Amino acid sequence: MPPCHRAAVRWQDRRYATGIRVQSPQFVAGIAAGIPAGSGELQGRGPDGRDLSQGGRVTVYAVDKLISEARRLAAEYRRTTGKPLPGISAEIAENDAARLLNLEPVKDETLGYDAVGRGGSRQGKRIQIKSRTIFDDTKGGHRIGQLKTGQDWDSVLLVLMDEEYEPFEIYEAERDDLVAAVADSEGSKRAKRGLLSVAKFKIIGQLVWTREEGEIGDGVWDNRSER
Repeated sequence: MPPCHRAAVRWQDRRYATGIRVQSPQFVAGIAAGIPAGSGELQGRGPDGRDLSQGGRVTVYAVDKLISEARRLAAEYRRTTGKPLPGISAEIAENDAARLLNLEPVKDETLGYDAVGRGGSRQGKRIQIKSRTIFDDTKGGHRIGQLKTGQDWDSVLLVLMDEEYEPFEIYEAERDDLVAAVADSEGSKRAKRGLLSVAKFKIIGQLVWTREEGEIGDGVWDNRSER
């Protein structure tokens, strides 16, 4: 079976991969990469047997390695099948946002946010993380996933990725601005479900990271100032 088809594991609910109940997206990424479920690499050891864990916890190095493999397989799967691999972009985006913007991922999926800021202007901030993979930037109408407007959170990060599932821009919008935008568009069926277009989000929010410049400080770039 081609690797890209092995990668087509069941991501829904982020719980099952090839019929095996798993506990993390990193484990799923490993299964997708063809790594046996009982192998050392999924238990915090590299292919050479070197320990990648600290006190039984998988290190950042090991997580980044598995996310990198998931990124590669997702791109290969789409090139081969013409369809995206469901759910994987969200996992990659959450990892990238946490790594690039110094966030602490939240494991409790019942909360209304995905990460908490660990320093700077985002210290203690509760953040939802959304993603959108742009396969063709000449096409409009791209939308982001549903906002959890009924739960507690402070802002939303939108991670934009290219066809290789690599991030190229990250935008941040504050809760009040997003809730107001949804309310202003309440005549739209999509808006009623808490959905916004990527274009609208970019107008509301600020560009906080680019592939070329890295993290952008407060007030350096604000799209709202041009409205």
